[in-house]
Amino acid sequence: MTDNKSKRKISRLLCFMLVFSAVLSIIVQTGTIVSAAEDKKTFTVGFDASFPPYGYKDDNGEYVGFDLDLAQEVCDRNGWKLVKQPIDWDSKDMELNSGSIDCIWNGFTMNGREKLYTWSTPYVDNSQVVIVKKDSDINSLNDLKGKIVAVQADSSALAAFTGDDATDENKALAKSFSDLQQVSDYNSAFMNLESGMVQAICMDIGVANYQISMRENQFRMLDEHVSSEQYGIGFKKGNTELRNTVEETLLAMKQDGKFDEIAKKWQLESSVCLSADDKYLDEQGTDDNTSSKAKLNIWQIATQLGEGMLATLSIFALTLVFSLPLGLLLTFIRMSRFKVVQWIAKIYISIMRGTPLMLQLLVVCYAPYYLFKIDLSNAYRFYAVIIGFSLNYAAYFAEIFRAGIQSIPNGQREAAQVLGYSRTQTFRKIIFPQMVKRILPPVTNEVITLVKDTSLAFALAFTELFTLAKQISSAQASLLPLFVAGLFYYVFNFIVAFVMEKVEKKMDYYR
Repeated sequence: MTDNKSKRKISRLLCFMLVFSAVLSIIVQTGTIVSAAEDKKTFTVGFDASFPPYGYKDDNGEYVGFDLDLAQEVCDRNGWKLVKQPIDWDSKDMELNSGSIDCIWNGFTMNGREKLYTWSTPYVDNSQVVIVKKDSDINSLNDLKGKIVAVQADSSALAAFTGDDATDENKALAKSFSDLQQVSDYNSAFMNLESGMVQAICMDIGVANYQISMRENQFRMLDEHVSSEQYGIGFKKGNTELRNTVEETLLAMKQDGKFDEIAKKWQLESSVCLSADDKYLDEQGTDDNTSSKAKLNIWQIATQLGEGMLATLSIFALTLVFSLPLGLLLTFIRMSRFKVVQWIAKIYISIMRGTPLMLQLLVVCYAPYYLFKIDLSNAYRFYAVIIGFSLNYAAYFAEIFRAGIQSIPNGQREAAQVLGYSRTQTFRKIIFPQMVKRILPPVTNEVITLVKDTSLAFALAFTELFTLAKQISSAQASLLPLFVAGLFYYVFNFIVAFVMEKVEKKMDYYR
């Protein structure tokens, strides 16, 4: 009996050892796989996610496009892991120079930027074209005189009209425009064109063809081209090793037909200019790390930001002028005895506080056209900014006012009634002064937030301080304009907080 027990114990011990060794083997193998995956080189591509057909998000929520397919094939052939990194196009240089991305690969125009990056050889020929409504009376570039034209900020189209390398004809054409409007992306450009805020937009021909086909041919392209340029892959200055590896892979793809296969998939085969006989692109005298454009000092930047500061101040002041009384009116509605009216105010406040301010601005700006087919003027852009901000902040102020009113003890109302005060007199002489005193701290917070929120006006292509700072920063490839703008916001908010603190102390009667 004892021998059997011993045998069973030994058998169990052996089974345990076998299971333990199997589990340990799996853990080791898994760790090796994970380690190998972690050791796999990543290749991070920076791209504008609203730039079809070169890079965009499809109906399945995936980032796709011609350039991303090329990048994926390059990674597959080199055993790399592709990281698709959407970036703010205005901040592309900061992304690249900080090492957050390995390259800018997204229909990136080389012309005028030759000395700023280490480039691949050109792989796509591109042109800048003008898009108008199908029934527009604009049929040539000369017809753009006196019209408002939209371009994406820091784009090839903008450079074609205002850049250092722009032709005299294009510079003269730009001066003939009523306004050259900069927007954040191509979707905004088409919304501006469709609603009548601008009369034409200028963009890359590949993007234009895609956008026109996707929008059921509501628009057409002028026959004349504004400019021609080439696309390349931009690497950080001096990073020739990575550039050469990518370049070698692209040329191999061209030789075996994979490059042309991807181009055909995206209907860009007619634009391809990469040749299997191309050689590595040397630096071509680009060792000079300085841009051909002179750097601005802090005073010059502050001067250029002056117009944006005035725009920011106007948004701030007008929003307060309209939102404070509107908020008080909304408070009265919210506290009404009529349940239906009360619920209307509740729903309004819930929507205003529960949805992004940027979305509300877009609705205020474009809803009149898309809902009621009302053609909009460029001047309406500013009105939409003020209306959107005022409606949003009124909801926040309404709740602050309500909290202040309800914090006053009911005994004071009863005492006023005994003294013969009417409800209006009670509110004006007793409730309102105490409410103002109590709500000053939360109102101060909202006012300070408003100063910073003015930067959201860029969603409607309204150029305020921060938008202008980003444009200058992108043109100068420097963070200094953003720091100057940040300094302005800080000083402005410091003054607001200081003034509100003085008012708060003045109204503190009992200390």
